[in-house]
Amino acid sequence: MKTIGFIGMGNMAQAIAGGFIKSGKVKGQNIFAYAPNQEKLKANAAKIGFIAEPELVPMIEKSDVVIVACKPYQIKDILGGEGSDVRRALKGKALVSVAAGWVHQTFYDILGDEVRIQCIMPNTPALVGEGVMLFEKENSLTADELAEIRSLFESLGIVEELASNLMGIGGAISGCGPAFMDLMMEAYADAAVKYGIARPVAYRLVAQTMLGSAKLQQVTGDHPGVLKDAVCSPNGTTIRGVDSLEKNGFRGACISSIDVIMDYKSKK
Repeated sequence: MKTIGFIGMGNMAQAIAGGFIKSGKVKGQNIFAYAPNQEKLKANAAKIGFIAEPELVPMIEKSDVVIVACKPYQIKDILGGEGSDVRRALKGKALVSVAAGWVHQTFYDILGDEVRIQCIMPNTPALVGEGVMLFEKENSLTADELAEIRSLFESLGIVEELASNLMGIGGAISGCGPAFMDLMMEAYADAAVKYGIARPVAYRLVAQTMLGSAKLQQVTGDHPGVLKDAVCSPNGTTIRGVDSLEKNGFRGACISSIDVIMDYKSKK
């Protein structure tokens, strides 16, 4: 893979492009991007290191892999009808989509087998190499393309393969999840500030505690309940905090946040 072209350069695309460049897997000069807001695109290009392109079709033509990173509702209009310039330029290329809600079959119904397709659901921690990359099991890439693209996205975090019917729930957990983690981080930092810790220190304490706890589970493979029990001494302080969280419906609130997302998706 020599060149990558992004259709759209929002927050998620910026995280991916920035992650690719930081990892050293792809040089900034080999990453192109097109977006209608050229002023914003050029500003992001200067900040991240990719090349801003003024026109979509020429960008697609010089890209080995095209990443669809625009808003999901924009995709049909961008692809255009049969015989459009965009579809002509995409013919025979590998297309990777990071658009929420779009799976292989959705693209196939529009593009047929003239484009090789892989749908991925990433998340924003990709920017710092700690993302989750959900690869839809159904794809039409060649074996070599799949291996190369998988290796590329592994530079941004972990890659997990899911069946098409599980991409929705997977995206709800890992795609929406960073916002929930950030909310919890902010809440515990507020508690630290309430009792006298300066806010920058509070954020560092909470962020590292979350990072360390997650890493401990990954490395040990222990059930989260086992790790929780190891911190809860009999008649101690931690178990009192756990008890308060349970009484206030912490687990139920977490599960409900996903239920709301899945219910919303089912009605779209």
